[in-house]
Amino acid sequence: MDHFLYRDGVLHAEDVSVPEIASAVGTPFYVYSTATLLRHFRLFDEALAWGPHLVCYAMKAASNQAILRTLAAEGAGMDVVSGGEYARAKAAGVPGDRIVFSGVGKTGAEIRAALEGGIRQFNVESEPEMQAISDIAASMNMTVPITIRVNPDVDAKTHAKIATGKSENKFGIPIARAREVYALAARLPGLRVVGIDVHIGSQLTDLSPFEAAYRKVADLTETLRADGHAIDRLDLGGGLGIPYTRSNEAPPLPSDYGDLIRRTVGHLGCEIEIEPGRLIVGNAGILVSKVIYVKEGEGRDFLILDSAMNDLIRPAMYDAYHDIDPVLEPAPAAETRPFDIVGPVCESGDTFAKARQMPPVGAGDLVAFRSAGAYGAVMASEYNTRPLVPEVLVNGDQFSVIRARPSFDDIIARDTIPEWL
Repeated sequence: MDHFLYRDGVLHAEDVSVPEIASAVGTPFYVYSTATLLRHFRLFDEALAWGPHLVCYAMKAASNQAILRTLAAEGAGMDVVSGGEYARAKAAGVPGDRIVFSGVGKTGAEIRAALEGGIRQFNVESEPEMQAISDIAASMNMTVPITIRVNPDVDAKTHAKIATGKSENKFGIPIARAREVYALAARLPGLRVVGIDVHIGSQLTDLSPFEAAYRKVADLTETLRADGHAIDRLDLGGGLGIPYTRSNEAPPLPSDYGDLIRRTVGHLGCEIEIEPGRLIVGNAGILVSKVIYVKEGEGRDFLILDSAMNDLIRPAMYDAYHDIDPVLEPAPAAETRPFDIVGPVCESGDTFAKARQMPPVGAGDLVAFRSAGAYGAVMASEYNTRPLVPEVLVNGDQFSVIRARPSFDDIIARDTIPEWL
């Protein structure tokens, strides 16, 4: 469910009409719904209410500080994967004891910054990384909590570029080697083992891969405890998918996911951490664009928009589907015809949809990309010297620009000309 609905024939973000925002900020732009963000976070929080838990929002999905503050005020933790994300979380007022640091390539500088600023735990991905954390923590006379990410070799049945739990993926250590790696962790100074971490992929629409992975984690917990390790936390990752099209069957609900966690690992008495990102923010955001031209081609027609692959790269990178709706509601009996929906970037890959059935739209009309809140603005670039898209947050009948569109002068001023030129 989201809060982007037609009212009197006009698409609204909560109680604000989308054309009103477009008039104020120009197009294209992202707009997020506070009500949807909070609803989705609370669904996860309620799904784990049966035991101690922390819902850590996966910041890589959308990391604007206004979004982070909105969720942190509800008690959310943060899952970060870089020093920059850690700095963003701290700037948004998130305390260190609610920040989990994941990622396969933590640098020495990132590790040190997190130790200085406070961290709930590092999710360790390899033995060399474990040694680096140990060395830095010991040099600072600190002891840091860690979990070790195990790779359970479970096929998440998702897109190859967002699968993370198979043996050929770069993430974690093979679960078959977990005992020896945990034994190493117990010997290293500056480290305190607190649990196990697992994350098998993103946009999962079936609970069976989660169940397979979590049952392996449950068995491993018993084994490691028998070896003398204190396993008090289970970080079970994220990955629950969202509906990107109205015609698809709805993915499992957070309540179903919470029941699965309870059924598979609830008997272990561990604090549960999960790291949802997409399901919290995906349907909480849309990308609004304007039609520049309607172009008739040879055997196909095109809608040329003012948004492009640099603004929303998911269709080009993942062949991802987004519903694309006119901002002015079409008549119920309006005829549709197929269009290739494209942007102005000089790449054939700058295509959002092919042969998409659309109701009548013309130059100057606004369209909305649904379910664009996750991996939209955060993956945007300035390719073709196109300014980054502004972000807007709506709260009831209010809206605020939470990231402004830079001017061409702003972009060009970041270049530095060598003296010899």
